[in-house]
Amino acid sequence: MTFDPLTYRYPSRRNVVFSDRGMVATGQILAAQAGLEILKKGGNAADAAVATAACLTVTEPTSCGIGGDAFCIACMDGKLYGLNASGHAPRSLSIEHLRKEGFGEIPKSGWVPVTVPGVPAAWREIVKRFGKLPLKDVLRPAIEYARNGYPVSPAVSMAWKEAFRRYERELSGEIKRSWFETFAPQLRPPRAGERVNLPGHAETLELIGESWGEAFYGGEIAQKIADFARKTGGYIDEEDLASFTPEWVEPVKVNYRGYDVWELPPNGQGIVALMALNILKGFSFTEKENPTTYHLQIEAIKAAFADGLAYIADPSCESVPTEALLSEGRADERRALIGEEAKVWHPGPIGGSDTVYLAAADGNGNMVSYIQSNYMGFGSGVVVPKTGVALQNRGACFSLSPDHPNALKPGKRPYHTIIPGFLSKGGKPIGPFGIMGAFMQPQAHVQVLMNMLDFGLNPQEALDAPRWMWVKEKEVLLEYGFKEHIAEDLIRRGHEAAVSLNHAPFGRGQVIWRMENGSYCGGTEPRTDGAIAAW
Repeated sequence: MTFDPLTYRYPSRRNVVFSDRGMVATGQILAAQAGLEILKKGGNAADAAVATAACLTVTEPTSCGIGGDAFCIACMDGKLYGLNASGHAPRSLSIEHLRKEGFGEIPKSGWVPVTVPGVPAAWREIVKRFGKLPLKDVLRPAIEYARNGYPVSPAVSMAWKEAFRRYERELSGEIKRSWFETFAPQLRPPRAGERVNLPGHAETLELIGESWGEAFYGGEIAQKIADFARKTGGYIDEEDLASFTPEWVEPVKVNYRGYDVWELPPNGQGIVALMALNILKGFSFTEKENPTTYHLQIEAIKAAFADGLAYIADPSCESVPTEALLSEGRADERRALIGEEAKVWHPGPIGGSDTVYLAAADGNGNMVSYIQSNYMGFGSGVVVPKTGVALQNRGACFSLSPDHPNALKPGKRPYHTIIPGFLSKGGKPIGPFGIMGAFMQPQAHVQVLMNMLDFGLNPQEALDAPRWMWVKEKEVLLEYGFKEHIAEDLIRRGHEAAVSLNHAPFGRGQVIWRMENGSYCGGTEPRTDGAIAAW
């Protein structure tokens, strides 16, 4: 069942948006408008996506930054391209070293979890390969917001407050001083509507734009990052930065209800969503608000994560059986193990996080699905002084078990949670989709896609619908708004289900769907300051 954009089947918190010359959907209105501004100045979807992404590092630094990682699926002239811009562990960091230092696990803050940032290289690669404008022009809206200031939006203000409290507890010394000088110079988080300036951020963005990213990996900014690491006990150095190159990859897919669902291959977790869909397509779903529907979705996700957490790793360092995991035979095996009651599939524990996702489209049918993140809000808490570069803590996803495929090794990329998605049918591009939120992401991909492909909801309705989140073993969170009889039935089946009044764990998403007439239909996230800029 494909949605009819003029028929509404689900209570929606906002109207679906239509346009035909261009569209940008993301979680912050100033960033969405920045992308639209670039489209109107002659840029295409690639330029708009990077302009929006850069602007988000300024207007939503609570979720992403220049020092983070990025992934992208770009549909240009009808062909799909995948970009993996996730960074590797420093050459001087190893399990043996951390064990000698007394670490039983990788900490979430400080220098230990810092991996090489991939975001500036992603911007360069996308604009160089597909864009129509110089990178310095694409970054101009972000530079102006950083230098001249912008009013903080409500959801960002709340996240800033949470990060402020966290770093007050966890950081110390010069690292703490630099974070607070950059992001809390008044010794408090900014309030909603309050104007924020990030002058160091503006200068860094200008250098990246003028040098096409070279200043970040081999010039002035690289030197500042390496110097601060040496001064404060970090591991990353000039060679780590200079050796980084993003990887163009072939997206992988499964066919679900006649649609090809595309994700990027490991080291990202996109195949978890594909494995779950492969299992679920063997069932027939006729009713969304049915306890059996939710039970089967949850069990399929649990089965997919059991495989994903066991096998996903950096394929340049380990053998990852992607083809076998996505095979029909594997789906049949896992489907046969799903019964009437909840079971434990023995995966690792699952939690929440912060990321930004955006979808962009232009009047020529080019579309971009793009996601970037510092992980856990601002990331590691390490901010290079006077630069605005907040470094990610993606290394926290490594295992310290030497025999695990995702074990930490020098120069290796970790299991990565951020995943852009794309939809096509019969070789014809339909559009980008994505939902941020750490290990919630594959779960939300499955739920939002099924809302559209199985139950006929339009993109906005699909995003508005309450979600569930599997946490660990039989533990499941149900978003406030779930019907009581469904929660009761899931409990009877053995699920340890509890209703959450907090919407944050359930992710934030965007969808752009290109209709038969060439117009775009877009939905944006009601759980944050979601916005669609359309032309």
